[in-house]
Amino acid sequence: MNAETGISVSHVYKSFGRETVLHDVSLTVSRGEIAGLVGNNGSGKTVLMKCICGFLRPERGEITVGGKRIGKDCDFPQSLGLIIETPGFLPSMSGYRNLRTLAALRGLIGKPEIIDTLRRVGLYEARHKSVANYSLGMRQRLGIAQAVMEDPDVLILDEPFNALDAKAVAEMRDLLLGLKAQGKTILLASHNAEDIRTLCDNVHEMEVHTS
Repeated sequence: MNAETGISVSHVYKSFGRETVLHDVSLTVSRGEIAGLVGNNGSGKTVLMKCICGFLRPERGEITVGGKRIGKDCDFPQSLGLIIETPGFLPSMSGYRNLRTLAALRGLIGKPEIIDTLRRVGLYEARHKSVANYSLGMRQRLGIAQAVMEDPDVLILDEPFNALDAKAVAEMRDLLLGLKAQGKTILLASHNAEDIRTLCDNVHEMEVHTS
């Protein structure tokens, strides 16, 4: 990973039909930094995050993650954890089994790392309960678990604290600050001003583009 820059977005444009959602967007998130992404609904926060993850391709501009250009050097960032929109899990499976199934796709971690992650997000006691019986807050904790369990260099988190109570929010903020201290690069979108104030080193404000 590049020693200084985790994420670089340079003059990015993205449209859907005649609607331009991203208009000349540039930002940089350094390694060991939590950057906030704020803006009204429709300002393109989620679209930008999907472009950074490689799920969408911008028409113009360049996105670099860990020193590699997305869509040129690689299709997707190699060491990435993400929450974009509502995390989806198989409701008939337990929380542990869901994570084990996801982890098997890349084979980077095993049972010890998954169990440790469940402890870190406060789901250890509920690890064998089916996700169908999880509350919304528990599902959100499980979403955070899947984002961090493989120890990625970069985290893209779109409203990661949705449905969490105050105690859980405080715990997950501490988790993110701990990851920052380890040198992770974190881009966080939140409508909660306290999340942004408490966690973020820099804040990037996005505006709804009008053609």
